[in-house]
Amino acid sequence: MRLKLPEKDANSIYLSDHYPLLKSSSRVTKYSKYNYNVLLGVGGNVGDMVRRFEHLYFFLVQSPYLCIVETSPILKNPPFGYYDQSDFYNATIHIKTFLSPREILRYVLRVEKLFGRVRSFANAPRTLDIDIIFYENREINREDLVLPHPHWSERDSVLIPLKKMKGIRWLKRHL
Repeated sequence: MRLKLPEKDANSIYLSDHYPLLKSSSRVTKYSKYNYNVLLGVGGNVGDMVRRFEHLYFFLVQSPYLCIVETSPILKNPPFGYYDQSDFYNATIHIKTFLSPREILRYVLRVEKLFGRVRSFANAPRTLDIDIIFYENREINREDLVLPHPHWSERDSVLIPLKKMKGIRWLKRHL
C-alpha cells in the first residue's frame, strides 16, 4: 500500500506487515535484561527493499540480543550526498537491548554484512544500512561511534518515520 505524504511530493509512505508495528514484543515485558532503549534507522536502495525490511524484521525478532518494541512505516525518499542512484527506503525501529553502544554497533555492522552490504564509497547505493540514531539519552563522540547520530534532525529519512512512531517517550529530550 502506498500513501502520499503532504510534506513533500518526493516522499511516499509504504505500509507492510511489520512496518509499522505498534505492539511491542512480549519479550520486552517478560525479561528484564533488555534495559536500554535504542532507536535504529534502517535504509537501503538496492533490490526489493520492502521485502528486505520484512526479512530484517524476522531476523531481529529471532535475535537474543534485542527485542523490537515498535517500527515506523517505510518512507521512500530521494537520495542525498550521491544523487545518481535509486530512491531510498527508510524506517526507524525502536528496540530494547542489554548490549552496550559499542556492542550494538558491532552487532548492526554484522547484520548489514549478512544482508549483503558492501561499502564502496560514501553515500553509495546499498542493500541495507543500519544506523544507531539514539542509545538512551547518551552522548558519545568517538571516532567509530557518535551518538546521537550526526545530522539526524536534518534528515527526512529519520524525521518522517520517527514522527509516525507512538512509543518514543524516552526520546522527548531530543524531539
